[in-house]
Amino acid sequence: MTAFFVAWLANFKLLLFAFGKGPLCLDPKISFGRFVSVACFPIKILQIPPQKPNLNGHSHENQAQKSLLNGQDRQKLISRKGPHKSFLNYATKGLLLAMLVATYDYSDYIHPKIMWLLYCLHIYFFLETFLAMLASVVRTLSGLELEPQFNDPYLSTSLQDFWGRRWNLMVTSILRPIAYDPILYTCKNFIGRRWAQGIAILGTFLVSALMHELIFYYLGRGKPTWEITWFFLLHGVCLPVEIVLKRAVNGRWQFPRPMQTILTIGFVIATGFWLFFPPFLACKAGVRAIEEYAAVREYLKEAGHAYFPWIFQQI
Repeated sequence: MTAFFVAWLANFKLLLFAFGKGPLCLDPKISFGRFVSVACFPIKILQIPPQKPNLNGHSHENQAQKSLLNGQDRQKLISRKGPHKSFLNYATKGLLLAMLVATYDYSDYIHPKIMWLLYCLHIYFFLETFLAMLASVVRTLSGLELEPQFNDPYLSTSLQDFWGRRWNLMVTSILRPIAYDPILYTCKNFIGRRWAQGIAILGTFLVSALMHELIFYYLGRGKPTWEITWFFLLHGVCLPVEIVLKRAVNGRWQFPRPMQTILTIGFVIATGFWLFFPPFLACKAGVRAIEEYAAVREYLKEAGHAYFPWIFQQI
């Protein structure tokens, strides 16, 4: 998680900040604490849109930005960015995550392909619950309203929908200004916007692939096999093809929505089984994660004994 936070997101946010872009530049009066929080953690502040001028021509923009949103307006903004999920939703996913971890003790009796499917669920449940918990802590300490990190990716109807609007939205919002927009702006002057869009998508997936390779290197300290890069490049090619096909059909014909979801999630899982999970298992990411959980638990236990000995003596 440290590699994901610092080596990827924090560096990219600071790089954007150096050019006057990205989430660190949204508030010129941001405090140092909030600056560090936004830079180091996968959070994105929910922006308050300025109000339109009234009939007298006076703008309420400054007043809107300085005042807090009321409950109704806040819910409207969150629902526009993604669904507002209840505590029960995250509690259920946390319970399912704990059940998945418990099944690893019986991995010798479970078919490897089924274990890979469980790893898919593990990654999703872990990322969503962990990032939601982190966002809740930051929200409580800073009073910031944060955008959701996931938007029910299991309901995706296309690769464009999955990668662009549902999966790990923090990464998507960082990759757009640091990779997609510069490549699109550079290429459209030579080959036109339509072809430049495909090149920009492929370039964005290449950047994501290299950062995933770096994170997996931190996990296993092993020489990259480049299977993860091929996974993202495959999706970087398939997504522009999907967009071209959508334009060609132009809504005249399409699969029913449930079939679109099955095909999309099936393609992501199948290509993940083929290219993503072999290096994931080779570096023993799951084993290392469980060891880290245990190490953190022991650290907290020792810290509790050191700072609150009277509590543990009573227990």
